[in-house]
Amino acid sequence: MTKLSKIASGLAMPLVLGMSVVAAKATTLIIIDARAGTMKAGQKIDSATPLTLKEGERITVIGPDGKSVTIRGKFSGPPLGRGPVASDPGRALAALINTRNARTSSVGVVRGATDAAPLPDPWLIDISRAGERCLKAGTRAVWWRPDSRAAQKFTVLPVDRSWRADFEWSAGEGMMAVPPLARFDTQTIFLLRVNEQEFPVSVNIVPADLDNDFILASWMLEKGCLQQADALLKRVAQSQTAAK
Repeated sequence: MTKLSKIASGLAMPLVLGMSVVAAKATTLIIIDARAGTMKAGQKIDSATPLTLKEGERITVIGPDGKSVTIRGKFSGPPLGRGPVASDPGRALAALINTRNARTSSVGVVRGATDAAPLPDPWLIDISRAGERCLKAGTRAVWWRPDSRAAQKFTVLPVDRSWRADFEWSAGEGMMAVPPLARFDTQTIFLLRVNEQEFPVSVNIVPADLDNDFILASWMLEKGCLQQADALLKRVAQSQTAAK
């Protein structure tokens, strides 16, 4: 090997190692909201792949640590810059809890969620109050009520009141699988009539292939499904405690 070849070889080695380090830092991001060309909510993008946003365009992405970041145009470059994405579970949980607490400073969020009863499962749809709900795409919604001691009637209507569906809880019944009333699209607003009171409930569809609890909790918080996010964060905290 000539002297020049040895020099070239020596230069190439750190370059290859450097590329490996960059690749190791790359991670998958989930788009939670997009107002930018062909990008859409639920789409997965690579944190190391540069993207370009025009003036007025914006996207909000979630990383594996549950942290959400909004990027506004004009923009060109990697979505999260060139730094690594933190993935420590303990820190990610603490950050999400801080985000959740910060959201309660909003009057609208306080009225809609902080006074809600704790859910026994993150994917139940509370029919006792107005607000945002999250439902995984392709799954069947399950109604839930916090007080199941007595029999109770309730009615579900679309906003245009083109149809109605009447239900009745039996005493002791707290969960009820929703029959195929209508398709749940990207966001569907229903009117619920319970105890002679009527209020709206918005159902936000979560992509079916999201299986990271931190991403799911962040998605719920972004969409205002605070009661469900609380149930999921509680489950994550219990899992972390059990693993210690």
